[in-house]
Amino acid sequence: MPASLGIFGGTFDPPHLGHVALATAAWRQLGLEQIRVIPAASAPLRLTGPSATPAQRVAMCRCAFVGLPWAVVDEREVKRAGVSWSIETARELAAEYPASRRVWILGADQLERLPQWREVEELVQLVEFAVLAREGNKVEVPVELRGLMRLTVLQAPAVPVAATAIRAALQRGDFTQNGLPSEVARYIDEHQLYRS
Repeated sequence: MPASLGIFGGTFDPPHLGHVALATAAWRQLGLEQIRVIPAASAPLRLTGPSATPAQRVAMCRCAFVGLPWAVVDEREVKRAGVSWSIETARELAAEYPASRRVWILGADQLERLPQWREVEELVQLVEFAVLAREGNKVEVPVELRGLMRLTVLQAPAVPVAATAIRAALQRGDFTQNGLPSEVARYIDEHQLYRS
């Protein structure tokens, strides 16, 4: 049982170098023993569904984090199917690892939307949070959660990449490895993902 466990959820459509940098920063700066990379079946605050299938996104996560023994791709949310509620995942991990320090890893954009998450008052009791500070942006606990949540601000060089921009480039026919781990770029090319 890991003494400290990172929880890194997301659509990962596709997983990119920014995701790897965030997980690595959390692992190093918090001394986490393991990070669970958990692709969502369907993200509740995302307006459109993922372009790649759940199986493809799991495979790409395995490609993105290959060679990082502390990163474990966890399929619980895609196996659960339906909307991926973070509170359900947090409850499961709290039951599986009751004595472990559990840290939910977020991007700064997600921190701002945290008050909209389902049953967030319980979630902040089950896990602490780590957020990567983007250059020039101040990271603050949302007003609604002040005094309730534990937050660590991570420091790491900015990786200016977004999954939306990668998908758009691939749809235009631009093969881009820029922003993608090489194994993920190879997987996307081999499976002709994001082409239409």
